[in-house]
Amino acid sequence: MTRKAILFDLDGTLVDTAPDLAAATDYALDRAGRPAIGLDAVRSMVGDGARALLEKGFRASGGMPEPVMFETAFKDFLIYYGRHLADTSRPFPGVVTCLAALAEQGYALAVCTNKPEGLSRSLLGQLGLSDFFGAVVGGDSLLVRKPDPGHLHGTLERLGPAFDWAAMVGDSANDVNAARAAELPCVVVSFGYTQIPPHQLGGDRLIDHFNDLPEALVALGG
Repeated sequence: MTRKAILFDLDGTLVDTAPDLAAATDYALDRAGRPAIGLDAVRSMVGDGARALLEKGFRASGGMPEPVMFETAFKDFLIYYGRHLADTSRPFPGVVTCLAALAEQGYALAVCTNKPEGLSRSLLGQLGLSDFFGAVVGGDSLLVRKPDPGHLHGTLERLGPAFDWAAMVGDSANDVNAARAAELPCVVVSFGYTQIPPHQLGGDRLIDHFNDLPEALVALGG
């Protein structure tokens, strides 16, 4: 039997998390005496993990503070966000139906995200998505993270024995570059968080809705 796996990015791919991330970022900035940067700005900053998001927030609101102030703000961010993970965050349209169909078809599914693993697992649990995934690997789970291909290889190792075929589904340059380096095909969603237009990211397929994912995977050999 052919073993096939699909690795999914989380923020901007499976779940629209930007509103809650923006609220946490603005909260931490406010506590540090900085102005809010808002949802639109945060949406373009997501993808490199929580610490990088807050760093970008500080740079956009006046520059990086002293290290001690930043660490305090980062703790504020994590505490607030941990309490408000799913206030408004929701799976993108078609995600639940698609994941159920892919699992039924025998694909092994995993999350490979630069978001901290603990927060990722908690978010998936609160949204009722946990049972779909055989592995959840965050940005702090391994010694490397996307765009390093080791993040994808490490996720596949945690998912199970060697696979005959695997693909990455994401929304950013980190996802595409990691997939390229790992020699895996990559499907890009058009509705995620990226400063680069989705059609310019270099994915093998571009989809506008999760209803289109099964056909895209088959076209790539899955």
